[in-house]
Amino acid sequence: MTQTTPITPPSSGLYRAVWRWHFYAGLIVLPFIILLAVTGGIYLFKDEINTKAYASLRVVEPLQTGFAAPSHITANALDYHNGTLKAYMPAAAPDRAAEVKILGEDGLKDTIFVNPYTAEVLGSQWDSGPSGSPVMWLVRKLHSLEYIGWIGNRIIEAVAGWMVLLVATGVYLWWPRGKKLGVMKVKASKGRPWWRDVHAVTGIYTAGFIVFLAMTGLPWSGVWGKQFYDLSYKTGLGMPDGYWSSYPVSTVPTGEVLDRTPWILEHQPMPQSGAASGIPAGLDQVVQTVENLGVAAGYALNMPSGPTGVFTASVYPDDISQERVVHLDQYTGEVLFDMGLSDLGTLGWMAEWGVSIHMGQAFGLVNQIVLLLACAAMVLMAVSAAVMWWKRRPSGRIGAPEYPQHLRIPRTVFAMAIVAGILFPLVGLSMLVFAVIELGLYLMARPKHA
Repeated sequence: MTQTTPITPPSSGLYRAVWRWHFYAGLIVLPFIILLAVTGGIYLFKDEINTKAYASLRVVEPLQTGFAAPSHITANALDYHNGTLKAYMPAAAPDRAAEVKILGEDGLKDTIFVNPYTAEVLGSQWDSGPSGSPVMWLVRKLHSLEYIGWIGNRIIEAVAGWMVLLVATGVYLWWPRGKKLGVMKVKASKGRPWWRDVHAVTGIYTAGFIVFLAMTGLPWSGVWGKQFYDLSYKTGLGMPDGYWSSYPVSTVPTGEVLDRTPWILEHQPMPQSGAASGIPAGLDQVVQTVENLGVAAGYALNMPSGPTGVFTASVYPDDISQERVVHLDQYTGEVLFDMGLSDLGTLGWMAEWGVSIHMGQAFGLVNQIVLLLACAAMVLMAVSAAVMWWKRRPSGRIGAPEYPQHLRIPRTVFAMAIVAGILFPLVGLSMLVFAVIELGLYLMARPKHA
């Protein structure tokens, strides 16, 4: 009599298929998740770290005399460091230094810190843009993998998409189904079951935060972010209506000129001044105009670039509702464009709020602590997953969940793969690679009949 192999119930086949995808995805993106969580957790406290580490440059004793004129502050900075004035940042608070960005003759840009009351130069630092310091610049570069160019951006995008899929498959695997496992609290006391409970329980409490962090980090990505950016414009839900309809524009993207600009504005062209020659407006006059407009403290005033350039005041404060970009004609000081958060379309508005919360700015210390805990939970889940794998891994084998008895993809998994591929193109591409590998492994592992 020929012995027949028991048929695996559909539910078991689906569970095993989902488990395999969760296993492989987690194993591959695990080191990247740890990198994102650690660097992201540090960057949440960027301002606090910069202020503490560079207090001698950033913190001043408030005086009753009032601030010195911007022209006086920038003149002293230029005397200290020869070059071209690129931007002026008035003191963001009574106990903060003013900052002057100067492009030196060596082609490098430095930030000169100046006491806003006495106009005394406190020192200088290599300009690190929105990161605020060389240390935070390093953290930011590691977080985005910009060190390895465009491929780093694609890797982070794929990892973000897989994080969403890991959460979805993880919730499915977490569902108790009558098993005596940790659901809302850790039940096991030791060994691999304890690590499993820690992984599952931590995941279910932080699933929403992980998805939020992944999705709000995607606008900067090269594939998903570009599609979302284009969609926001095609649907009229990005920039306000009539953007630049009345003024000539350059070919220079705003994101290349400003250290920090609203995400929805980064690829839009800078405007041009009405005349190509004349006497530029005085810095003190322009600063006064910006102050009269009520632009929030902490803004940066970028100098015109070339004879047709404009003055641009931009601010990205902790209170995202005060985000603002103002362009002024460099000769007349006339306001050419004044855009705040409320002027954006729905998708632009949502993206700005999402990015602000992602960076721990929107709700102060509470925002920072909640996301720091989420980052810590991601590290714990990654470590517990690695320990579980190591404990169950047979010697000399990878220890993946068993193959199904028959080469059949459950319809639910197939539908999930299609949806994931549409929503996250790079995830779909990597799924195809996994599928080819899976097919090859199945064909090698299946029994051979004489």
